[in-house]
Amino acid sequence: MARRKPSRSTPLDAQARGWSLAAAAACLLPLLLQLPGTLALGLALTGIVATAASWRRPLPAALRMVLSLAVVALVVANARFAFGRDTGCALLAAMLALKPMELATLRDARSLLGFALFAPFATFLLDQGPLSLLLGLVAAVLVLAALLRLSEMESGEPEVLAPAPRLARVLRLVAIGLPLALAAFWLFPRMATPLWGVPERVIARPGLSDTMAPGGWLDLMNDDSVALRVTFDGAAPPTSEMYWRGPVLWNYDGREWTTSPWFRGLPAAAVTHGPRRYIYDLEVEPTDRRQLVALELPMAVPEGAQASIDHMLRTDRTLSATTRWRMTSAAPVAFEPDLRGTLRAAALRLPDGYNPRTMALAREWRTQAGSGNDAVIVERALAWIRAEFGYTLTTPLPGRHAVDEFLFDQKQGFCEHFSSAFVVLMRASGIPARVVTGYTGGYRNPFGGYWIVRRSDAHAWAEVWLPGRGWVRVDPTAAVAPERIYDTLADRASGGAGGLQALAPMYDMGDWLRRGWNDLVLGFDAARQQRMLRSLGGGDLGSSQLVALFALIGGAALAAMLWLVARGERERDPVLRAWHRLGARYGRLGLGRRPHETADAWTARVLALRQQSTALVALTARFAEWRYARDRGGDGRTLVHDLRAHRP
Repeated sequence: MARRKPSRSTPLDAQARGWSLAAAAACLLPLLLQLPGTLALGLALTGIVATAASWRRPLPAALRMVLSLAVVALVVANARFAFGRDTGCALLAAMLALKPMELATLRDARSLLGFALFAPFATFLLDQGPLSLLLGLVAAVLVLAALLRLSEMESGEPEVLAPAPRLARVLRLVAIGLPLALAAFWLFPRMATPLWGVPERVIARPGLSDTMAPGGWLDLMNDDSVALRVTFDGAAPPTSEMYWRGPVLWNYDGREWTTSPWFRGLPAAAVTHGPRRYIYDLEVEPTDRRQLVALELPMAVPEGAQASIDHMLRTDRTLSATTRWRMTSAAPVAFEPDLRGTLRAAALRLPDGYNPRTMALAREWRTQAGSGNDAVIVERALAWIRAEFGYTLTTPLPGRHAVDEFLFDQKQGFCEHFSSAFVVLMRASGIPARVVTGYTGGYRNPFGGYWIVRRSDAHAWAEVWLPGRGWVRVDPTAAVAPERIYDTLADRASGGAGGLQALAPMYDMGDWLRRGWNDLVLGFDAARQQRMLRSLGGGDLGSSQLVALFALIGGAALAAMLWLVARGERERDPVLRAWHRLGARYGRLGLGRRPHETADAWTARVLALRQQSTALVALTARFAEWRYARDRGGDGRTLVHDLRAHRP
C-alpha cells in the first residue's frame, strides 16, 4: 500500500518541533543580549512559559491575542512610548517569543523559522561586534538544519538523519556559499554614505554631552566601557598630559553649564603649538552624540568634522558606528592671545542673584591682588583647594547657591563640582574662564600596544585666559586628587579586589580581539579596499571597474556553487559517488567506463586488458548488489571505504 505524503497541515513530530524551537531560540538570543537586562529576561521567560503552555495543543485564539497585546504594551511602556531602533527590535523580540504559541503543523514551523531569521539581522542595527555575528551564524545554521528536517518530513522519507549528519550537510552548504560571500565583502564597491537612513535609538548610549548639570555625570563616570582606542605613531605623551578635549561650556545659569551655539560657526582661534607633536589614530566607539574628542590641541580638523572657535570638534554625522580619525596634536604655547570683546564678555558672564559668598570672596581677592595679577588669583585658588578640599563621588544635590555650598560647606566633590566652582570663582574675580569637558588619562593595552580610554575617564577641567598666554588649562580636581585623574585601569584593579587584577589580562585580550574586529571588518571602507587592491597589483579602480571585477569573480564563485549543489543533488548516494570516482581513476589510464557499458561489461573489458585487476570484479559485484538488489545487504559504509581505497 502506498504511503501517504505529508501535507503542510500535517502535525509536527517531536523532532521537527524540537529543531524548530531550538532554531527560533538561537535567533532570538543575540537580539535579547542587546536589549535592557530586565526587558530581555522578561521576554525570554514569556517565551518559555508560552511555549510550555501550548506544547500539547495551541492556546485559544482569544487568549493568544490578549497575551500578545499585553506583551506589546509592556515593551512600549518600557521604552516610555518613544519609537526608534530599540523599540522596534524589542517588539520584534516580543513577537518572536510569542510565535511558538502557534507551532503545530509544518506550515507553522516554516512560518516561525522564516520570521525568526529577522532577529539576527535586527541585532546588527544595535551591535556589530564579533559575538553578535557568531551567534547570528549559529542561528542561521540551526534554521537551515531545521528546514532540512521539515523537508525530510514533508517528503515522507523514512530515514531520519541524526543531528550530527544533518548539521554536517548544512555546514557543507555554508562552505559552498562562502567564496561568494567573501567576494561580495572584499570586492563590492564601498559607498561613502548609506543608501538609507537608520532610525535613532531610543535608549541613548552614553557619551560626552554638551551640557553639565549637578549629578548628570555619575552614570558616565561609573561606566567602564571603552570610549576610545588610541594608537600613537611613536612615543605617547605621559598620562598627566593626556587631556582629550571635548565640548567647551561657556553659558552658566546658576545650575547648568552649556555650550554656546553662537560660537560654532566662527573659525577656530589662533594657536601657537609647541615643538612636540603626537600623531595618532583615534578609534571612537559608537554613541548617540556628535562630539569628537582630540588630544589637546589638534593641529588640523579631520575630514568629516568641524572645529568651533574654542577648538571643540563636532562631526557631520552622529557617531552611531565605530569610526576612525587620523590626527596630529601638540600642546599650545599660546592659545588665542588676543581675546575679542564679545568672547571676553561671554567668559565673564554670571547669572544675577546666585552664590553671594563666592562673589564676595572673589571681590576680596581681586582687591588684594590688584589689577593685572590674574595668575596670583589662580594660584591662590589652587592652594586653597589643595589644603582644604577632598574628592568623592557621593555628594548631595545642591540647592540654589550650588557653588557657595561646595566651596564653603561641603568642600568635597568630583570634577563636575571642582571645575564649575573654579570657573565661577575666576569669573567673579574678573578673569575670563570656561569649563572644558572630555576624558583624561588612558590605559595601555600590553597586547596591542594601544591606549584605552574608558567612559569612566570622563572629566571636566577649567581654562582661564591670561594676558600674553591666552587660554591656559587649569585642573582643580587634579590639585586635590591627581591619582583619580591620572591612574590607569591596572592601578584601580590593584587597589581593589585581587580578583580584578587577576582578570585584567583576560580583559586586555578581549579588547584586543574586539579592536582587531573593528579594524579588519567594521573598518573595511573604500580606502582600505583600494589599499588591498593596490597590494595585489590592481591599482586604483573606479566603481565601474570594481563592479566588473566583482561580477567576474562573483560569477565564477556562483557558478562553482551551483555546480557543487547540482552535483550533490545528482549524486546523493555516497556509494554512487565513490563508484564514479573509481571509474575516473581508471579513466586516467585509458580504461574508463564507456557511457553504454554496464558495470559487468566494463569490468570484463578491464580484466581482459589487465589481469591483475581481479579485485575490481569483487568490488563491481558488491556495488551491483548494493545498487540494484531489492534487499540491500552488508554495510554501505564499508563498501564506500573499499571503493575509495581501490587503486588500479
